[in-house]
Order: sequence, then C-alpha cells, then structure tokens
Amino acid sequence: MRRRFASGIHPGWRVLRFVLVAWLAVTALVVLGSAFSARALPDLSPWHRWTFPSEPDAGQLRDMDWAAYQRAEQAVFAELRAHQAAEPRPGRYRYEAQSPLGPRPGAVDWNRSQVLLPDGPVRGGALMLHGMTDSPYSLRHLAEVYRARGFVVLIPRLPGHGTAPSGLRSAQWTDWLATVELAARELRARAGDDVPFHLVGYSNGAALGLKYAMDRAEEGDAAGLPVPDRLVMVSPMIGIGRLAAFSRLMPLLGGIPYFEKSRWLDVQPEFNPFKYNSFPVNGVRQSWLLVGAVQTQLLQLKATGRSDRLPPILAFQSVLDGTVSTHAVVRNLFDLLPANGSELVLFDINRQGVLAPMLRRSAGAMLDDLQPGDAFQYRLTVVGNVDADTANVAERRREPGQREAVLRPLAYRYPSNVYSLSHVALPFPVDDPLYGLEPRTDEDYGIRLGTLALHGERGALSVATDQLLRLGSNPFYGYLATRVDETITADLPP
Repeated sequence: MRRRFASGIHPGWRVLRFVLVAWLAVTALVVLGSAFSARALPDLSPWHRWTFPSEPDAGQLRDMDWAAYQRAEQAVFAELRAHQAAEPRPGRYRYEAQSPLGPRPGAVDWNRSQVLLPDGPVRGGALMLHGMTDSPYSLRHLAEVYRARGFVVLIPRLPGHGTAPSGLRSAQWTDWLATVELAARELRARAGDDVPFHLVGYSNGAALGLKYAMDRAEEGDAAGLPVPDRLVMVSPMIGIGRLAAFSRLMPLLGGIPYFEKSRWLDVQPEFNPFKYNSFPVNGVRQSWLLVGAVQTQLLQLKATGRSDRLPPILAFQSVLDGTVSTHAVVRNLFDLLPANGSELVLFDINRQGVLAPMLRRSAGAMLDDLQPGDAFQYRLTVVGNVDADTANVAERRREPGQREAVLRPLAYRYPSNVYSLSHVALPFPVDDPLYGLEPRTDEDYGIRLGTLALHGERGALSVATDQLLRLGSNPFYGYLATRVDETITADLPP
C-alpha cells in the first residue's frame, strides 16, 4: 500500500514549494532593491533615452555587405544629429550644444568604423574589435603597427557604440558577432585569401574575437568566413563579476517611470569624446551572456579535442584589473589551450613606488596566485620591477613546462606615481592625445584625460573620482607594440 500523509502532500513537494517560494522572494527583493538603489543615481539626460531605429540587428546584418553596413551607420549618425538638434542643451559635455569635445572638422571621427590601407603592397589583413562602451579609437595605435607592416586594417564600430549611451540599452552580443562576421568577409575581399589574417580584440572585443575563432575551429570555412591565423588580445574579457548574473533582473521595473533609472548601472557626465561614461545594465547583461557562451564553448572544444584547431593567442593583461578577471584569463582560457605557441604577458604591480606600502596584501600576492602548474603549455611572460628596490623594469619569461623564469632587463621604468596598470590603459601610449600621461598636442579633442591631477575637497565633483584617477595609458606600450610587431613578422612569409 502507498504510504499516506496527513496533509495529502508528499514531503518532497513541500520542500520544492518552499524552495520555489524562497527563490521568488529573493528575486523580488533583488529587483526591488536594485530599483530603489538606482533612484539614487543622477538624473537621466536626453541621451540616456534616445533611440536609433537604423541600427541593424543580427538578422539584418547577416544579409548585409560592408557597403550596406556603412550606409546603416551613416543613418544612425544622422539620427544622433537629429536627436541633438531636437533637444539642444547648452553645456560643455558631449552631446551638449557648446561642447568642445570630439574631433575637429576634417579630422578622423574615431567613433565610426575605420579602414586603414597600407602604403605599399598588401601583406595581410587585421580585423580589430573594440570593447564595451568604447569605439574604434581604442585600437588606433595598434592599427598603425599593422598598417606599417603592410596589413589592411578594418575596425568596425560595433552596434550600440559611438553614438549615445542609450544605444547600448537594446544592443545584443549576437549583433556584435554578426558584425564581426560581416567585417571578416570584407577584410578577406580586400586583403585576399593567401595572406595572414589576424584578429585583434580589446576587452569585450577579445571575447568576440575568441568566439569567432572557436566557431571557425568547429565549422572551418564552411560558412564562407576566413579562418584567423592568430589572435591578439588586450585586457581580454574571459570572466567578469558574479553580480553580472543578476543583470537580467535589475531593470525589470524600468518601464515604470518611478524606476526608470534601474535600467542603468551608472549614470555619469559624458566628458569622454570616444567612450561612454554612463553604463546601461543591458551592457553588463550582454557581456555576461557572451562570456558564458565563450567559456562553455572553450570547455566543449577541449573535451572534443577540437581546441587543437585554435590559432595561437598572444594576450596582454594587467595583474590588477577592475573590469575583467585576470584569474579567468589564466584558468579559464590559457590553462585550456593546446601547445600551439600561445603566450600570456602579465603586467605586474609597481613594487617599488611610493604607493607600494599602501597596496592591499592581496594585490601583492596576486601574481603568485596566477602562476601556472608544472604542465602548462603556453609561454608566460611577466613585466615588472627588476627587484623591489628599483623602478627599472624587466621581462621574466617561462617557456612551457619550465620552472625558472629567464630575466631580461627592459628599457623602461615605472613612473613613481603609478602603482599598477589598469584594464583601460594597455592599448594607449603615454603620448596619446586623449589618455596619455604626456599627450602630444598635434591632435585636440577638447580634453586631455591623462593629465588630470586632482587635489581638493571631497564631494565637490560631478564625476566619480575613481574614473578620473584610473590610469588611462600604458608606460610600457612600446614593449606591447614591439611584441605585436614581432608576432606580425613571424607570421609573414619570407
């Protein structure tokens, strides 16, 4: 006979019902908590609400060629100009009527897609992918390294970027991947089939480049897409904070005017001419979805033996990174790679500077935690102080399976007021006209973010001080560019 229960409900169902009710309660608390917390953000401006109907989505992009994408991009920027004309607001920030921020008339607008052609014969093709909230500006310097070596360089503006922060409220990571595929076809048409093809990605763009390469590892060129010969990654987004998993829940009440700000993770004045300072929750959501897809596919490729089809990867990463997980770059990517000549370059903290004693103990120990096991199959290079008593910098290189690193002094020094690199600093030289510590003056975008030195009282600024204090350029960019150039040379035919 079946056992009967006094209540008529099996205990297992009671537990399940309790778990379901508890989950719904926690979800409601998260949604309400994030909605009320978002109300403390600054007031939204018109550019947080603008829409861009001409921005193509993945379905439309798959039927486009490069010329059609450029026409769509022109329509999107026409919509931006129409928005600004319809809602003029006097002020000095980006999008405001008297703003000095942005390229001067006749100068390159790095918010738009760019194609750079070599002066001589075409020797290769490089597809470059910028990061979240960013623009093609972030890859302009590495683009010149490739162009000087005879490469056709294509830097697409990914959908939702380069216009206004509201553009990222509806963008999907699949839109970005479709743009990568579209641009790859155009690059092959311009450069040809018989020359090296490099994919260069910065931050979120590195995750997109890796996704594209993994798709080719599974499908080959069956989709009519070129297979990359090498990936170059700068601050790659392989892992992000666990809070991103809740990003789908945070804006659920955003349709209610009282909770409109819950669609935004951060609202800041727009003082950067080539990058958004405000950050919609959907941007976090799309990055989290992309990273999840990348990590799942990496494990699948490893399990099926297809990871051997991946091209070699050269990646540059700061040990301290407040945007992406350096630990994930090592454990979730490089530890899974085959022995294919890949290399990870880590930029260590400044262990000699005047700020060194103020660093948390965990920051000093982070490099030790990132060391690979005995069976690692990639080259690990660490750039940091020669020792704790000098600002002079050296390279410490370990070949696959090697226990001891080989030290090579470099012609660089840590600036005394810099305690580490940052996520955003790596692709910019110190003479970058916008982000550089020592900017050149032949280009003017209305602001020089790298030279800001702030002293004053708390609570007076309308801009978060952590944004202004974050290092925006790389004192060792010359080393990074040289390593990329060496890689280009190695891949070119004799």
